[in-house]
Amino acid sequence: MAELFYDRQGNPIDVNKWNEYFGNLDYKIVARDVLDDGKVVSTVWLGTNHNYGDGPPAIFETMIFESEDNFSDLYMDRYSTEAEALEGHKKALEIAPTLEQVEWH
Repeated sequence: MAELFYDRQGNPIDVNKWNEYFGNLDYKIVARDVLDDGKVVSTVWLGTNHNYGDGPPAIFETMIFESEDNFSDLYMDRYSTEAEALEGHKKALEIAPTLEQVEWH
């Protein structure tokens, strides 16, 4: 059975440690940018495995929101490592200005 909770380095942790980390915004937020058009690109550590199939745990997520006041999501992708998440954040920064409707990966 796969583990459910992971730290930012991908090491399995128990639910108590996950709860401690999840409540710490400095730990949780990997990258965040507000674009000139108001869209928000946010990459966070989720800490729980969102890969419901085979393969490595998906514990990071990048989302693009319409604005800081409107959290309608325009884009979402998930990653297994922090390095992948940072690359995904860069990709999201590139595509965010072109998005007008939801795009899920």
